[in-house]
Amino acid sequence: MTSQPQRPAFGTVLTDSMASATFKDGKWSDFSIVPVAPIQISPAAHVLHYASTCFEGFKAYRRPDGSIHVFRMDRHIARLRQSAERLILPVPDAKAVAEMVREVIRRSRAAVPDAPGALYLRPLLFGTTANIGAAATPSSEATLLVLASPVWDYFAGGMKPLRILVDDVNTRSAAHLGMVKTGGNYAAAMGPTLAARAKYQADQVLFCPGGQVQETGAANFVLLRDKQLLTRSLDASFLHGVTRDSLLAMARDLGYSVSERPFDVKEMLEWVKSGEAALSGTAAVLAGVGTLIYKDQEYRVGNGEVGPIVRDLRAKLVAIQQGDAPDAHGWLEKIS
Repeated sequence: MTSQPQRPAFGTVLTDSMASATFKDGKWSDFSIVPVAPIQISPAAHVLHYASTCFEGFKAYRRPDGSIHVFRMDRHIARLRQSAERLILPVPDAKAVAEMVREVIRRSRAAVPDAPGALYLRPLLFGTTANIGAAATPSSEATLLVLASPVWDYFAGGMKPLRILVDDVNTRSAAHLGMVKTGGNYAAAMGPTLAARAKYQADQVLFCPGGQVQETGAANFVLLRDKQLLTRSLDASFLHGVTRDSLLAMARDLGYSVSERPFDVKEMLEWVKSGEAALSGTAAVLAGVGTLIYKDQEYRVGNGEVGPIVRDLRAKLVAIQQGDAPDAHGWLEKIS
């Protein structure tokens, strides 16, 4: 049997072109399409010293007829603008960002993989004011880039149950910035995640400050069983995931009782005795949890494997994204 060639890791390959726009003297420039190449930036740039940056990540899909459709671009752009506001960065115009994304997709059309692959889009906004003394001053200049990366089947080797360490002390990020998609939040979660990997062979850390279940370092968290879905209600302390929102809307369409409310570690551990748990995010869509590790004790989720509810809901959401199921909510935009 001939083995399949190994695909590059998620996000490691970029297309040839990116979109670029700058903010200076109180206004945004028109965007241009430029080759993907190293960018020139002052060593005193605000982003390098004070982490004034935010980004988004979403996908465009190729259908069998060759057409390309991007999933929930408007919602991601709205979240980018919200992140910019929270970080006191210049807020880009939503229509301008959308056209930047569309043009990058058009230029990258040939690089969009067939399903189950996709073209991953990454708008990136960062402050460029050259002032190392601006710790308490927002950046008055900024750059906005839109990158694209062909990505392939996230579960090419098959879905595997995740091992999750439950941390009931630490938070993933500053409470008022949890809803901001900024690199600093991911950096804050990296140390605990690597420590959990080394000590417990855990894939992620589920942050539950004060015992209240929140999110992992890179994804939202949901509990599932018997047409029921439970997840943390939205507040400023954690990311308002677009995949999470899509999952909840689809689950309601399917007749699930969807509950968004605070819940604690004790309730979660009771739920998983017979129910399922999963992480939701753009890359994996939905990934099943097989084991929760809490206070050095392992708790099996269901039978310890990726459960049938997780598999079913993921398959149904992916079918919508790829055009194999009706798009009842108007989430997809065809790129002409």
